[in-house]
Amino acid sequence: MSVHPDVTSFFDPDTNTISHVAVDPSTRRCAVYDSVLDIDYAAGRLSHAHADTLIAFIREQRLSVEWLIETHVHADHLSAAPYIQEKLGGLIGIGAKIVEVQETFGKVFNEGTAFQRDGSQFDRLFEDGDTYTVGSMTGFAMHTPGHTPACMTHVLGDAAFVGDTLFMPDGGTARADFPGGDAGVLYDSIQKVLALPEKMRLFMCHDYGPNGRNIRWETTVGEEKARNIHVGAEAEGHDKAGFVKLRTERDRTLSMPRLIIPSIQVNMRGGHMPTGEDGRPVLKVPINTL
Repeated sequence: MSVHPDVTSFFDPDTNTISHVAVDPSTRRCAVYDSVLDIDYAAGRLSHAHADTLIAFIREQRLSVEWLIETHVHADHLSAAPYIQEKLGGLIGIGAKIVEVQETFGKVFNEGTAFQRDGSQFDRLFEDGDTYTVGSMTGFAMHTPGHTPACMTHVLGDAAFVGDTLFMPDGGTARADFPGGDAGVLYDSIQKVLALPEKMRLFMCHDYGPNGRNIRWETTVGEEKARNIHVGAEAEGHDKAGFVKLRTERDRTLSMPRLIIPSIQVNMRGGHMPTGEDGRPVLKVPINTL
């Protein structure tokens, strides 16, 4: 908790995603968590406005990128990690359980043998408890599945990047109904996050401004423990059984994310587009399988 990375966050209003740049003040080295690639899905066009904003900031601040980390295989936005890597360098990392996600969705999208299901599209696969460095700071990877099998929370000094495991206290928690998701497993993972020091800063991957409030993405372990509407001390039935019931019933009411079809295909490849027989980028739309 004595190590305090500088964190600058970038909100993407199209997907309600927040990307974070965590900087070691003493070395000016940084890690980027959960970058966003812009897509006009209806037109089949990719662009890089959000990623270019991150790149411009990193260059203006004279930072050196060491890591481009995905907290999980996102279902609501495409990763811009390869694009940023091409411009600025850095290693692309994700949780080692990506291989389970690749196996599951390789079948959903009827991928052939050319699609490797071994995580080789990434530079580093993090196991639970693995460490890595950002300048003079040591990062700690904590496996927090439930939303997906590969979800990781990354702790860097007094900051933790929780992906979709938790939302802001008034937003609750992530859904657990995707293939490989599990509400009971998610509850256990959340308890691991809430066991961190109470003053630990928590940085969200998404925020939707419940009840019309302004978008926010930073809270603390203490605030989540006290006020999270699904697992906090004041939550109705906030024990495991109550959470599983609440989460399962709520998930039944949710539609699939708008960009789940392109997001999964791209993100399980480390941010690279799948290609057709002619080598051009192409996306599949599986019918009645999700």
